[in-house]
Amino acid sequence: HFRKYAERYFGPHFDWRWFKAQAIAESHLRPAAASPAGARGIMQLMPSTYRDIRKRQPHFGELSSARWNIAAGIYYDRQIYRKWRGLPEQERLYLTLASYNAGYARVRAAYNKVEGKEKSWAQVKAHLPGETRAYVARIRTLMEQQPTTGHRLQLAYLFDT
Repeated sequence: HFRKYAERYFGPHFDWRWFKAQAIAESHLRPAAASPAGARGIMQLMPSTYRDIRKRQPHFGELSSARWNIAAGIYYDRQIYRKWRGLPEQERLYLTLASYNAGYARVRAAYNKVEGKEKSWAQVKAHLPGETRAYVARIRTLMEQQPTTGHRLQLAYLFDT
């Protein structure tokens, strides 16, 4: 599901494993995960966010379905990613992940606090809550722990499918 929907919403050259790492950070890949705030599923979507997504994607099934939860999470990432135009791809991705966690408006406000024309994730994250900085750092760490040729790291099995 991660490969399929990453390709559909981000194109064939985008590394789908970013979204699987995000799901690991969100729910440890547990379809029945539920947060105290009400977020649900593998991608920890709020039911209200899912309802908004289904207005634009009416063919999506139930929020509790792993397939549709993943599809909606990646679709939502794409909506956020489009808002961060004009930035290098990696910076856009980090800002997208931060926005998924803390909300686009909050991350945009942090971005606007950074002076100068060229702004980086390293500068913006200083103006964000610790939870959001840790969230993006965890996803980046998971991506760094991917298997490499000839190596199988402790978390490598998570990226096999």
